Amino acid sequence: MTSSSENVVENMVEAVLVGGPSDLPATVRSQLLPQDGEKVKIHHRGGYEHFERDGGSSASSPSPVVFRWTTRTRVAE
Repeated sequence: MTSSSENVVENMVEAVLVGGPSDLPATVRSQLLPQDGEKVKIHHRGGYEHFERDGGSSASSPSPVVFRWTTRTRVAE
């Protein structure tokens, strides 16, 4: 029997965020994300950087899944 925390880890993939602002920290660019995730939104400098899964990336591959920067939005006030 597996615990719920093990199930969460099993449903995650290593992901790399590519593109966007050059000052986005390296620690943010590499993270664990849900394996079925298609989009990522990162809070950065008073707004959000949006990344979308690269069509060539496969969750079953041992290499990290690539998410490419698409746009930036500002935080609504």
